[in-house]
Amino acid sequence: MRAISAKEKGFTLIELMIVITMIGILATLALPTFRYSHIRAKEAVLKKDLFYMRDCIDQFYVDKQRYPFTLEELVTEGYLRSIPVDPFTESAETWVEVYVDWEKLEPDEEPGIWDIHSGSYELALDGTYYREW
Repeated sequence: MRAISAKEKGFTLIELMIVITMIGILATLALPTFRYSHIRAKEAVLKKDLFYMRDCIDQFYVDKQRYPFTLEELVTEGYLRSIPVDPFTESAETWVEVYVDWEKLEPDEEPGIWDIHSGSYELALDGTYYREW
């Protein structure tokens, strides 16, 4: 076996600087993705909740031949277990209910909820407002 001299032990300053520089570059690239990950997760939950509630409203219409008068009616009739919490307002009371236009109603028909939106006034990552989704 050959003896290791004092010059061969450890890393050189150049090697350490290269490694630290590479770690810095990778951290810089990952930071923007990490910064908005919680917002993307909330947006995904909002999209899922809106899709699910709109689907329940459509199922209610097909079954009852009318739109529900309130979101609570979807719960009492068994279409929803509970009204989901809006991830941006953190409340189940802030959903914006869109009712059927009076012009589209038949004479004997009563207005009901045919669409729903978030109650948040915040701007989404894609530049639109959450209440427009």
